[in-house]
Amino acid sequence: MNRRVAAALAIAAAPLLLGACGTAVDKPATPSSATAQTQDVKNVAAITAGSTFNETDVMFLQMLIDNLEQGQEMAQTAAKRATRPEVAQLAEAVQVTQADEIKLMKGWLTEWDKPATLDERVSLHADHGGMPSTGDKEIKALTTVKKAQFETAFLNLFLAHQHNAVEFAQLELDKGGNELAKSFAERVKQSRTDQVQQMLRLLAG
Repeated sequence: MNRRVAAALAIAAAPLLLGACGTAVDKPATPSSATAQTQDVKNVAAITAGSTFNETDVMFLQMLIDNLEQGQEMAQTAAKRATRPEVAQLAEAVQVTQADEIKLMKGWLTEWDKPATLDERVSLHADHGGMPSTGDKEIKALTTVKKAQFETAFLNLFLAHQHNAVEFAQLELDKGGNELAKSFAERVKQSRTDQVQQMLRLLAG
C-alpha cells in the first residue's frame, strides 16, 4: 500500500483519544487543522478500492455504514444533552470522524456497484454471547431519558454499539479479500477499542 493511501485511511479512522489518566481531553482542532482535515477527507473520498473484493468485503462495509449512521444519531443527541464537556466533545468528534468514514465506504460500494444499505440488520455471534445490534427504540429513548441519567444511558449504549463495530472489523480481517478494506478494518478495530476504553473511564468517573 502506498503512503498516500495509508495516510488517508489513517485519517478516515483516526482514534478519538481522551487523556490516559482520568478524563482529561486533548485540545480541539484549530481552524487551520480543521481546514487541512477537510482537504484530506476529499482525498480519502477519491481513493479507489480496486476491483478485487468478495462478499465479506461488501457485507463489512454495509454493516459498518449502518452502524455508523446509528452512531451519528446517538452522537448528535449526546452533543446536545451531555452534561460533562468530556462526553459532549467525544460525541462531537465521533460525528466528524464517522461522517468521513461513511463517505469513504459508500464510495467503495459505488465503485463495486453494490448497495450501501443492508436488507436486514445483522447481529454477529448473538447465539454465543455476542452483542446484539443496537435497536432504533433504544436510540430514540436517549432523547427522552431524564437528564440526570442521560450520560450513563448513552455511554452504556454507545459502548456496546462500538463493540459491534469491532466485531464487524474482525470479520473483515478474518475473511475479507480487499486489501484496502482490510487495512481500513484494522484501523476501525483499533479506534473503536480505544473509544470503548475511553467510555469505561467516563463511566467510572
